[in-house]
Amino acid sequence: MHPYTKGLITLYKKHGNKEQAEGAAAYMRNQFEFFGLKATDWRNLFKTYTNKNLPSFTDVPLIVEELWSLPQRELQYAAIELLALYKKEWTKEVISLIEFIIVNKSWWETVDHAATELTGPYFKLFSSETKRITGKWNSSDNFWLQRSSIMFQKKYKKDTDTALLSKYILAHKKSKEFFVQKAIGWALREYSYVDAEWVSDFVKQNKLAPLSEREALKRIK
Repeated sequence: MHPYTKGLITLYKKHGNKEQAEGAAAYMRNQFEFFGLKATDWRNLFKTYTNKNLPSFTDVPLIVEELWSLPQRELQYAAIELLALYKKEWTKEVISLIEFIIVNKSWWETVDHAATELTGPYFKLFSSETKRITGKWNSSDNFWLQRSSIMFQKKYKKDTDTALLSKYILAHKKSKEFFVQKAIGWALREYSYVDAEWVSDFVKQNKLAPLSEREALKRIK
């Protein structure tokens, strides 16, 4: 195990709270274990620890996979934050690690965290890869990849490719999967802050699932 991983485990364990851990596990349907750290706490501990123990980028893939293999969920959150620190050193090949994060131990909070910190920034850096990779994700049988293809632009604001967003949403507008329906609504809601009229027209012209429509129009009505 990498020294960075060992040290972070020790630190998180030291500051964990059993009662909070049980509550967090219950909230996540008991799919994951937790140290019991609030979001502000694990983030602050991560920042302080990483500033003093910053690993080389060549070690980051190993560390990310180690953190992902461990049971406590806060370690997966830290893995996303760690990889995000190295954006200036990313190459096109880092997408394989990002995809690993999306499809392993998948749940909404890590997939959406990755969309904001990893997936969105990656396609800003390597825009020539966007349609090829997100197109593959959108047509995948893995609904977390489908969700990622719909959500990756959620922080793009005026730079959102609405043609691509429309295409990916319409490909799954009949999906029965809750997390895909929710993603459609959230992606549209985010864009409604930029162009509410476009979102309103899109919803009127395309029959979406009630959940998707409700989420999409939440900030308009």
